[in-house]
Amino acid sequence: MSEHNSNSLAEFFAPGIDPQDVEQFFPLHKAKPLIGAMIALFRGGDEEVLVRLVVLREIGLRADAPDWSPRELETHFAYFASSKLNTVLGRLREHELLLWDAERRVYRLSTAGRMVLAALSNLLSFSAEADSELGFYAAQVAAGSAVGMLSPEALAHLLARLTELEDSFAQAVASGSEFRLRAAQSQLQSVWKWMEKGNEVLKNLGASGLADDASWRLAQEIGSRQSRIMRMSSVFQRELAAIARQQVHLSQGGLTSSELAIWLKERTVDELVALSDQQLAVVPETTFVLPDVMLDNTEEFIEREQPTRRVSTLPPPAAVEHTQDMPHEPPPQLAALVRLLDGLPQAMAVTDAVVGDNFSAASYRMSLLAFVGEQNVDPELAPLAALPLTVRWDHGSNALTPVNRHEVAAMSAGELVPLQEKTYEAG
Repeated sequence: MSEHNSNSLAEFFAPGIDPQDVEQFFPLHKAKPLIGAMIALFRGGDEEVLVRLVVLREIGLRADAPDWSPRELETHFAYFASSKLNTVLGRLREHELLLWDAERRVYRLSTAGRMVLAALSNLLSFSAEADSELGFYAAQVAAGSAVGMLSPEALAHLLARLTELEDSFAQAVASGSEFRLRAAQSQLQSVWKWMEKGNEVLKNLGASGLADDASWRLAQEIGSRQSRIMRMSSVFQRELAAIARQQVHLSQGGLTSSELAIWLKERTVDELVALSDQQLAVVPETTFVLPDVMLDNTEEFIEREQPTRRVSTLPPPAAVEHTQDMPHEPPPQLAALVRLLDGLPQAMAVTDAVVGDNFSAASYRMSLLAFVGEQNVDPELAPLAALPLTVRWDHGSNALTPVNRHEVAAMSAGELVPLQEKTYEAG
C-alpha cells in the first residue's frame, strides 16, 4: 500500500489505531487486488459500467478460444463506436481485468476478472425470479461446502434473511389484516421451494460435517427458523378462517366487506372519484378559530343565554322478565363434514371433502379444514378438531386441481390422511 493511500485510510480511524491491526479490516485489506478490480469495473456512470460489463462478459463467454485478437474484438463489438471500445479496453487493461500478451498480440481475461464475472453470473441467475434470495444464499452455502471453503458469513446471510421473513410473517399475523395475511401467505408459497432446497443443503452439511462450532450453531439456528416458517402455513389458514367467520355480509347475495375492499383496491383513482361523486359531503374546517377560544365562548353563551336550561334524566328502570338465551345451532355443513370424515379408512382428496352444494358451502367447508388437529378451539368445533386426521397440501406444485362442479372451477391440491397411515423415518 502506498504511503498516500495509507495516510488517507488512517483518516477514517481513531488516533493511534493502525488499520492493519483491525481484525474486521484485515480480510478486506488482504483481498485488495480483487476489490480493486471490482472498483475499477463498477466505478463511473451507469452507462460506462454497463458497457464494460458487456465487453468483459462477451470476452469471458468464449470458453473454447479464450484469446482475442484486436481484429476479432472490433468485429465482435461492431455495434460499439471504435473510439469508445478502445477506451473501455484500455481501462480494463489498466486495472488488469484484461491482460495483453504483447508477444502473441492477443487479449485474455485475467484471473481476477474471471472470478468477478463468475460471481456476477451467479447473482444474475437468481435476480430474474421474485423472492429467490434464499436460493442464492443456499447456493453460496452449497458451493462453499462442496469445495471445502464454506464461510460462516454465507450461513449468517441465510439466517438473517430467514429472521426477516419470520418477523414479517409474525407481524402479518399480529396485525389481523386479511390483506397482509394473504400477502404473507403468497410470499411464503414463493419462498417454499427455496427453503426445501435449503433443507437439502443443511442435510448435506450435517452429513459431511462443518469446520467449526460457530458454523454448527448457525446451521442449527437456520434449520430451526426454517421449520418455524414452514409451520406458518397452518397459522395463516387458521387466521384467515377466523376472519372469514367474522366477515360482514353486505347483501343477500353473499357479498362480504373483504370482497368489497378488494374490488375498491383494483379501481383507479378516476373511477373512485366517479363513484364518490355526489356521495360525500365536504364540511369546511374552521382552522382560523383556536379550539380553546371556541370552547370558552361556547360555555359563556350557554351560561348567559340559557340560565334555566333543563337537565333531562332517565326514568327508573321498569321491571322486566328475565329470558334465557336461545341455543346457537352450528351450521349444518359442520356436522355433515364431521360425519363424512369420522372413521375415515384411507386418504381422501380435499376436493371430495369440500366440494358440494354450491360455492359458498365449499368455501365454508374449506375454512373448517384449518381446525383439524387444533387444540384450543370453540366447543362447536371440538368434534372436528378431535378427528385423527391431518391435512397434507401439495406445496411443490403451484397448479390448481380442476374441479368444474358445484360452482367450483379449481382449487389447491391436497388430501386428508388418517394419522395411523403416517410413517416416520428413524435416524
